[in-house]
Amino acid sequence: RNSQWWKRKRATGICHYCGLKFLPAELTMDHLIPLVRGGRSEKFNLVPCCKNCNSQKQQMLPWEWDVYLDRLKP
Repeated sequence: RNSQWWKRKRATGICHYCGLKFLPAELTMDHLIPLVRGGRSEKFNLVPCCKNCNSQKQQMLPWEWDVYLDRLKP
């Protein structure tokens, strides 16, 4: 969380999931593939996301998250 790589990634201020802009300090670190589902804490698996998306995504895999979002559309 304190690495320069993560600070640059978070500095964009863009949530990976919803694409909305936030203050960098408001973004959390999310694992694309959750740790409990076999993911690892490596660069390719870490993205900045807003707290709302992070709490909604929970332990979903990327494809499960996409299906979830599709169901929310009218």
